[in-house]
Amino acid sequence: MHHLLPLLVALPLLGAALLAAAGRRLPRPAVELTGLVVSAATAALALVLLLNSSPPMVEWVGGWVPVGGESVGIEVIGDGPSLGMAALVALLTLAALAYSWRYFDEPPRGHAGSFPALMLVFQGAMCGFALAGDLFNAFVFFELMSVVAYALTGYRIDDPKAVQGALTFGVVNSLGAYAMLTGIGLLYARTGELSMVKIGRGLDSTGGQGGPDALVLAAFALVMTGLLVKAATVPFHFWLPDAHAVAPTPVCMLLSGVMVELGVYGVWRVYGTVFAGPGGIPAADLTRALVTLGVLTSVTGAVMCWYQRHIKRLLAFSTIAHTGLFLIAVGVLTPEGDDGAALYILGHAGVKAALFACTGALLDRFGSVDEHALHGRAGRLRATGVLFALGGLALAGLPPFGTGLGKAVSEEAVGGPLTVVYVAASAVTAGAVLRVAARVFLGLGTPPQDTGAYETSGSREEPETSGLLGRVPDTMTTVPAVLLAAALAVGTVPGFGDLVARSVNEAGSGGARASAEWTPHGVLLGVASTALAVGLAAGAVSRRRRPAVPAWTAPLRRLQSGHVGDYVAWLLVGATVLAALALPGVLGG
Repeated sequence: MHHLLPLLVALPLLGAALLAAAGRRLPRPAVELTGLVVSAATAALALVLLLNSSPPMVEWVGGWVPVGGESVGIEVIGDGPSLGMAALVALLTLAALAYSWRYFDEPPRGHAGSFPALMLVFQGAMCGFALAGDLFNAFVFFELMSVVAYALTGYRIDDPKAVQGALTFGVVNSLGAYAMLTGIGLLYARTGELSMVKIGRGLDSTGGQGGPDALVLAAFALVMTGLLVKAATVPFHFWLPDAHAVAPTPVCMLLSGVMVELGVYGVWRVYGTVFAGPGGIPAADLTRALVTLGVLTSVTGAVMCWYQRHIKRLLAFSTIAHTGLFLIAVGVLTPEGDDGAALYILGHAGVKAALFACTGALLDRFGSVDEHALHGRAGRLRATGVLFALGGLALAGLPPFGTGLGKAVSEEAVGGPLTVVYVAASAVTAGAVLRVAARVFLGLGTPPQDTGAYETSGSREEPETSGLLGRVPDTMTTVPAVLLAAALAVGTVPGFGDLVARSVNEAGSGGARASAEWTPHGVLLGVASTALAVGLAAGAVSRRRRPAVPAWTAPLRRLQSGHVGDYVAWLLVGATVLAALALPGVLGG
């Protein structure tokens, strides 16, 4: 079945080409149905291949197989993690396209096929990145993914805020891509190879005796910088809230649901395949770097999440906080950590996409996503309110949601004081979501006095449909309900955790752990973080006066300046810090 692997990229790209060529001639329902069918077919193929991914499959595109151990072809890897990410990409794209059925009543310049076509290209690029077996083609798909994401973020070109958010997104991520390409060039200069496996072997043969040197350290820092920019890890994260604030809701579902997670997946894949050997970066140094950045990301994201009024930005900072938790689990370099990160990512994808879908319904029904301006106005949207609250509880790690199972397995892997980070970050981010649910859907708490002042742009938000909706369409409630049900299934389907664990460990480089199930300790911590989240939300809405934003958070808020030059400066700082954290391995060699 390995010959079918390239179709996971080819199908959505061919579908996008069809829509780009014929979109002007086809009626709009046909255009959107085509997008749904192509995305669904890709998802079905990915699931079929995933079920047959043991042992892992390798395909050389076009039949350019290695000769005498040398190759010039494109290598595609079909193991559990890569096909699992491809299936997640396709399923979430299908959900986003279903959510956006007749979403834009007046497509830009009358081209009804442009949005579904861009979404399919985005899907194909993300699938290509997940499956790539060589660094250069991973970079190619990385760039294609990025370019399409810029276009989707700024899709409403008549809105200056959308264009500005897309520009910031584009500049920061392009610099990350250039850093990654430079690192790939250094590795090619050292080993003469582009295949990840062969680069790893080449580093071991050339530097295995004396350990890593300055060139390997520079390559590591540059490649990881590109991936961590995509993962929105602090201090590379500034583009994500600005992009989320202006991107169409279906695009936000993909950005937070799977694209950011692909950055974490890339870190796991590249380190384990390229840098984990004796000629690469020592495990202790990788752990130091990832855990340090993960804790910083979790804490920063949680604090900024709590003090947001703009709901889409609030959810974006929540994504940043949880990305930090994924990074910590990956960084401890244990099979349990890998299993926990995989399950956490699966559950988080459904929950976060569902929360953005509910937020989009608020925007198109009331023309605002400002927590203060929406106070008590969404009382009649009972289904949306219930789904939003359930999403908040799932975000806290409430058993038996998949987020809770992933969090429990990760906490077992990291142990010690890092467990506190998991409980605190999940509780604070979930508490912010539950606070919004209580104020917006139930009208609890003191009515705000500043409903006319908006947090971000100083002006009213515009709905993403042609006008305010009289009622929320069924697709805007059905899709988040299905996504939350899927997140619940991750934690409740018997044997699913074990299946994910076996798949991840078979593709990984360490251990033979093949079990990831609920434990009393994990359930207790999940309940504790949920209770803390509910307590934080209740405390926030029960105060007679809304407290001012504490002065100690001002430096963090000022860093999110909106000026792309500031973000570029922090990208350079982050790359330097990353290299410094890994430096002891070089000095010790």
